[in-house]
Amino acid sequence: MMHGETIRLTHDSKTAASQTSLRTTAVVSTWNKAADLRENLSALVAQTLAFESIVVVDNASSDDTVEMVRREFPLVRLIVMPHSRYGACETFNLGFAASTSPLTAILDDDIVMPPDWLEKATARMQREPETTAIVSTQVIEPGTPESYLQSPRVNQERYMSTFRGCASLARTRALREAGGYDERLFIYGNERDLTCRLLNLGYRVLQYPGCSVFHKTPFGIKLGKRSLYYHARNAWISMLKYAPLSDLAKMPFLVLFKVVLRGGSKENTGEVSDAVGTIGIGRALRETPGAFWVITKAAFSVLWNVPYCLKHRAPVRSSDFELPLH
Repeated sequence: MMHGETIRLTHDSKTAASQTSLRTTAVVSTWNKAADLRENLSALVAQTLAFESIVVVDNASSDDTVEMVRREFPLVRLIVMPHSRYGACETFNLGFAASTSPLTAILDDDIVMPPDWLEKATARMQREPETTAIVSTQVIEPGTPESYLQSPRVNQERYMSTFRGCASLARTRALREAGGYDERLFIYGNERDLTCRLLNLGYRVLQYPGCSVFHKTPFGIKLGKRSLYYHARNAWISMLKYAPLSDLAKMPFLVLFKVVLRGGSKENTGEVSDAVGTIGIGRALRETPGAFWVITKAAFSVLWNVPYCLKHRAPVRSSDFELPLH
């Protein structure tokens, strides 16, 4: 891996929030999205409250991502992976380890952040007790149903059992205490898995609709075999590790009635839960070629991972806990 130098980024901000002692490192994991990353980084360096540093972990992109970052954003600390077979869980963990500030912003590479995002998210975190590990901000995506955007569950502050991994502000200490993302998950579902460990440590995750980002990835789960496989597989792995037995027994019924039998009309009218990653999974089952074999493969992987799940099993007793398909 090649490491750049961590340099403090400065910005002439006259706002009161800029006087905060809560400094933040932005962590972005990227792969072959040079144009999106350029727009993202331009927004990060234009914040009214400056990031102390920006860390980009590149998963061996084959486009000009690395050259673009070095040429146009020399103050960014760039970590380049030796090959592209790493999952997002591992690349984000490297970024978390590189964070040297009290707060870490967990960011996707294809978001566009308004200039006051960090200022608002930091101010909200300051009003929370130390036991609030993550402030999860609002995310707007192409194709988001209006009913979802207007839902009270999306537009009110509340403590949740997951967070939006594309735009959240976390206490670095809490991330490290919980062990970061479980790298066995590779990609998808890692936010809920991490939240379970945070809840077991006495932390909470706050949904904060007071600031938002635009995420270029369409609303709901990404269509395709890989996405379907990891969403299905990882939901079961995480719940085998952390769901109380009484909740775990409900999972097969929830999968049947809220995934297999859930029509697209319910999703389009905004059947809302914390688990945005489950919205659209019914469509994925219907439209992904060879979906039956994908799910079968995922099921065998879950069975293979049962010993791992039992070894790490720690049922969550927090009142904030909810099943993915609650």
